[in-house]
Amino acid sequence: MLYGKQEILDNLKYLKALGIQYPTVQAASTEIINLQAILNLPKGTEHFMSDLHGEYEAFLHILNNASGVIREKVDMLYEKSLPTKERAVLATLIYYTEEKLKEIKEETADMEEWYRITLNRLIEICRLVSSKYTRSKVRKALPKDFDYIIDELLHTNYDELNKEKYYENIIDTIIDIERADEFILALCNTIKRLVVDRLHIVGDIFDRGPRADIVMDSLMEHHCVDIQWGNHDILWMGAAAGSRTCIASVLNNSITYNNLEVVEMGYGINLRPLALFATEVYGNKDVSCFRPKLQGSQYYNPKDIRLVACMHKAIAIIQFKLEGQIIQRNPSFQMDDRLLLDKIDYEHGTVRLGGKDYPLRDCDFPTVDREHPYELTNEETLLMEQLKFAFRHSEKLQKHVRFLYAKGGLYKCYNGNLLFHGCIPMNTDGSFMEFECDGERLSGRAFMDYTEVLARQGYTAKPHSLEKLRGKDFLWFLWCGRNSPLFGRDKITTFERLLIEDKSVWDEPKNPYYVHSASEEACKRILHEFGLDGPHSHIINGHVPVRSKDGETPVKANGRLIVIDGGFCRAYQPTTGIAGYTLVYNSYGIRIISHEPFDGARNAIRNNKDILSTTEIYETLQSRIKVSETDEGQVIKENIQGLKLLLSAYRIGMLKEQHNK
Repeated sequence: MLYGKQEILDNLKYLKALGIQYPTVQAASTEIINLQAILNLPKGTEHFMSDLHGEYEAFLHILNNASGVIREKVDMLYEKSLPTKERAVLATLIYYTEEKLKEIKEETADMEEWYRITLNRLIEICRLVSSKYTRSKVRKALPKDFDYIIDELLHTNYDELNKEKYYENIIDTIIDIERADEFILALCNTIKRLVVDRLHIVGDIFDRGPRADIVMDSLMEHHCVDIQWGNHDILWMGAAAGSRTCIASVLNNSITYNNLEVVEMGYGINLRPLALFATEVYGNKDVSCFRPKLQGSQYYNPKDIRLVACMHKAIAIIQFKLEGQIIQRNPSFQMDDRLLLDKIDYEHGTVRLGGKDYPLRDCDFPTVDREHPYELTNEETLLMEQLKFAFRHSEKLQKHVRFLYAKGGLYKCYNGNLLFHGCIPMNTDGSFMEFECDGERLSGRAFMDYTEVLARQGYTAKPHSLEKLRGKDFLWFLWCGRNSPLFGRDKITTFERLLIEDKSVWDEPKNPYYVHSASEEACKRILHEFGLDGPHSHIINGHVPVRSKDGETPVKANGRLIVIDGGFCRAYQPTTGIAGYTLVYNSYGIRIISHEPFDGARNAIRNNKDILSTTEIYETLQSRIKVSETDEGQVIKENIQGLKLLLSAYRIGMLKEQHNK
């Protein structure tokens, strides 16, 4: 197909730039043929995970086994030729290559024979998982040290006698020169790299579990990942941006679950100033309300627990003060009912909520000025400046937060699906809730876009500017503000849960989204708002754990909504009854996988024990989805159109080919 002169003229600047990359008819033609071939390949596998909450061991295992996809490939090849135990060992070797290799070497007498058998099996698995990609894409995914050798082995024709001997010679040489361990590691990493084309993290990497920093390190090493921010992520992003309120909230959360390891060891943030301040001010005070929630049966020194409780009380009071300051300078947040320090009657030991007085479990707050309850004392101000400096200068935290900004966003539309963590705020009648935004009333997608701009502004705006302050305040609003799209509730009741015995005031009413999203029509309306009207479009959501043990299902709204927060976090598992949902979307359709609690990496390696998972075939299509039907395919089609336009320009002489001399 030749394009006309006018169309070429309209795109001449673009074509000249494109011609630098494809300077001849041959170069453009070759690329068109290549791209057209890619369109007919099966779509790559997408892997969805949500609400990881620092549970790094379970996360790494599910990342390594691709929610059971790798074991599925092992079984596909060897179900009839290998017993279950040997297949389990092979799968574990792929998941935990270095650790399993060490164990096998201690237990195996003839390592040369083991190497020969295992290398052949791994190459077969690698060949299987690479079969849906072009040779060029596979080559780019190969580890540099062994790329040529693996490429050769993957494309050897075993029907030819000479090629078979060539193949065997390569394997023998690898073993002979004692490079088998490194080659096995390279093959296993290649299998894990190719089995999943793209990883989606639908929010909440941080808080609750022990080491969110380890999760972040792994995500930064992943070849293709996107992140939809969760409210716990945005809180840490605010802390890294220097928001004192977010810093206090981060520490309050960490202390509540006695999880200071990630703060001190993970990010190297020194909490000694907080410990000294807390000991001085609250060392002889009642701190029983502020005891941390202890997990498991591990023994804790009572003196340590008391110190942590003192730290908890110190940072909680500072948090309530700083939250009050944000609420007072941002009336558009409509959170005046969260101003509670000025509602305390110290003589009677009560606080007024909703026109009613409630007894307080503790009101001995020596740093609260009753006339100016939201002002920090000089000592509290100094402490927060020290902590702010520590968060702002934690190299690892800043690196992780920059990655969250680079790879993340409030929502993502990808291959017909809408991904977001919390909710699209709605009114009780099902309409999109409006928010006051710099003199405008915004709702739906427009509000989500505005929100993301402000969230980025809080980190990137000029220091000490009004834009920076506004952005940092908004990061806190996203964490816990009234009907924030990441929080999705009317209020956060941290104060009440700490200080009021009456549990009736602990309730945090959910936004009406969580009622309306059970309706197919409401989900279609949300999808339409984001330009997704296809029959196979879905909302993929996290944030609110699915109570599987009570019969709740992750699939709602006649299949239009999939909620994949099933309880990765150990603290949620008694409520959910499982240990998380994940989602796999490949060329055959969508599968939901529910996971049982993980017994630890050590047990998984030693006993070749996988996470027990149940797969539910959610949506199977009549024919395999091709790349041409994906977002990537749309980009390729546009590139083909541009190249055809360039080809026309060459052929009718409007652009000159640039042949190398």
